[in-house]
Amino acid sequence: MKYQVLKSSIIISLLVVFCLIILPLTIISLFHHEEEPQQPLLKKGTIDAPEYINVYRHSSGITESIKFEDYVAGVVAGEMPSSFEMEALKAQAVAARTYSLSKIIRSGDGGNPAHPSAPVCDDIHCQVYRDPLELSKIKSAEWMNTEWPKILSAVNSTKGQLMYYQEELVEQPLFHSSSGGKTENSEDVFVSAVPYLRSVDSEFESSAPHQNEQVEIPLSEFIKKIKRNYSGLDTKAVNKNTIKVLERSSGGRVASLQVGNLTFRGREIREIFGLRSANFTVSVQGNTVLITTNGYGHGVGMSQWGANGMAQAGYNYIDILKHYYTGIEVYY
Repeated sequence: MKYQVLKSSIIISLLVVFCLIILPLTIISLFHHEEEPQQPLLKKGTIDAPEYINVYRHSSGITESIKFEDYVAGVVAGEMPSSFEMEALKAQAVAARTYSLSKIIRSGDGGNPAHPSAPVCDDIHCQVYRDPLELSKIKSAEWMNTEWPKILSAVNSTKGQLMYYQEELVEQPLFHSSSGGKTENSEDVFVSAVPYLRSVDSEFESSAPHQNEQVEIPLSEFIKKIKRNYSGLDTKAVNKNTIKVLERSSGGRVASLQVGNLTFRGREIREIFGLRSANFTVSVQGNTVLITTNGYGHGVGMSQWGANGMAQAGYNYIDILKHYYTGIEVYY
């Protein structure tokens, strides 16, 4: 009888311990696990960024040695609106960091031919860079208090992270403002085909500016500007029937355009007339050439407005980078 009472007491005690301690801890552990944020899984890369980078400053003509991550932050501030989503800013930080390091590696012991004392400069020849003092003058005290910390957070949270393609550092992580709905294959804009710079849809650009922008050019001025750049143009052969798009690229930009007796690449026409994009339509209405453009920039690589749209739709910076740079991985 005493044995049965003792046995019952032990069983009751074990049930109490299970109900009051073990079961609650198990439940808490399960819920805690489910609530953990999903972070991108990264692995160690083969290259580490340096502590400092030499930057040629055009305004002073001086080469400055700047902390590498500070330089990346200054590029993000110079190249992307600070109002963009955090995940878009992170994507820009990784792209800027990768580009900068690739320039250092390619320059070896020297610099760039355009600025031999440094692998990078501070304007669009490389990447636009602005230091905190410049930003405080260009922006405002309020911007420095609210937006600059946001950019620093994007850079610090991705510190050391770089893009690789087939275990090699990405050399050309190009980007542009907006694509007009689809990015370009690199060889359709520049000289060579780059495997990670492939044409992809950029569907989250509805908020991007520079959509369906119209440029009206008097026909006489249109002919004069082309003649100034290409003397072989037969002006008598130019009319509404001989100004037309002949071919488009995978990304929808003008691959070839007839003007009279000559054929041009869309990029050439863009440069002659200062168009925002080579993604355009053209028609002649009376004595006026009407050009309608979509997007802003060369269209290769990451669309910044597309990246921001993806971030607003819930994608993280790794998703964004992998979408715009085909086949890449992000390593730290």
